Amino acid sequence: MDQDIINSIEEKLGHKFADKSLLTEALMHASAADNRLQSNERLEFLGDIVLGLVVCQSLFERFPHYLEGDLTKIKSRLVSRKTCAKIAAQLGLNEWLRVGPGMEHNAALNGSLAAGALEAIIAAIYLDAGLEKARKFILSLFGTLIDKADAEEHQENYKSLLQQYAQSQLAETVEYQLLDEKGPDHNKCFETAVVVGTRHFKSAWGTNKKDAQQQAAYNALVELGVLTPNSKQ
Repeated sequence: MDQDIINSIEEKLGHKFADKSLLTEALMHASAADNRLQSNERLEFLGDIVLGLVVCQSLFERFPHYLEGDLTKIKSRLVSRKTCAKIAAQLGLNEWLRVGPGMEHNAALNGSLAAGALEAIIAAIYLDAGLEKARKFILSLFGTLIDKADAEEHQENYKSLLQQYAQSQLAETVEYQLLDEKGPDHNKCFETAVVVGTRHFKSAWGTNKKDAQQQAAYNALVELGVLTPNSKQ
């Protein structure tokens, strides 16, 4: 690989390789390699594990009140082929990936092949400079996505989050009380409050019972200090 190209790639990745052969291998698809052992497939295998480890640890540390199922759901979304392909496209990896004849216009070049190249690059950085460098690289790419995934999870799941927190941290059950309803049958609003154990929290209104309960759960989470007021997206 031409040195100028290597310099451009390293600048884009934010990492200068001590072992340039790792970068070359990471961008070598099997269709262009003389031998599949010279392609990026082995690096892709390793990079998938490193990516999963870093993302899982980040989720584990940042969201201590999430159960395994919630963490798994977010992790699966973050490390999916679709997400990795998007990040690879943003980095321009598909432009540098070496593929065999006839593969240049293959749709997979912007999909699974690009995702695999990202995983291979992650492994290359890990082997070249260690886990902390790889972690820094991964979080620079996935940090915003982790924040967004958490916001989406909160938006859909205030009731679930409150239930988990109440059970794991307070050893209490959660109860929703319908306090009031107003308006004609076709356009009612409902007021609901949350009770956790013996503690009553600020009530909330919603255009249906489900929305009112979600908003009431959010109010309780804020009062309990699990969420800050600006956590609601």
